[in-house]
Amino acid sequence: MSDIQAPAQGMEALASLSSAPEAAPVRVQQLDKYGRAYATGKRKNAIARVWIKPGSGKWIINDREQEVYFARPVLRMMIAQPLNLTDRASQFDVFVSVQGSGLSGQAGAIRHGLSKALTYYEPGLRPTLKAAGFLTRDSRVVERKKYGRAKARKSFQFSKR
Repeated sequence: MSDIQAPAQGMEALASLSSAPEAAPVRVQQLDKYGRAYATGKRKNAIARVWIKPGSGKWIINDREQEVYFARPVLRMMIAQPLNLTDRASQFDVFVSVQGSGLSGQAGAIRHGLSKALTYYEPGLRPTLKAAGFLTRDSRVVERKKYGRAKARKSFQFSKR
């Protein structure tokens, strides 16, 4: 019985167990040899590779202008949200290569990639973009079709006769 130690009592024992709170990781600027920040964004089945560099606010998406690739104003507004939120709309040139999914999924992937690229270029913008939810990858994808069903959940029409 002498080998077993009595358990420590009270809050003092718990306080001694906890270490000092860890400091937040220091984030540094991540640029390639051309002075660009690169990030990958994903949404549904779309994958967007995004490069940003200081410039006049030019957008090139799959070798086309932003207005040509995204004809719907809602999608253009959606992909510009991270730059507008951080007041950097005319300070960066954005180059995007995107594939997969539809236009809505691609716009979401570009917004995600652009937000990540902004945090790599200016780490101080991370709290603002994180609070707006732009750095969170939307993990929802299409549910697979099951056998014996018309679609993922829809059944064939039931008939009694």
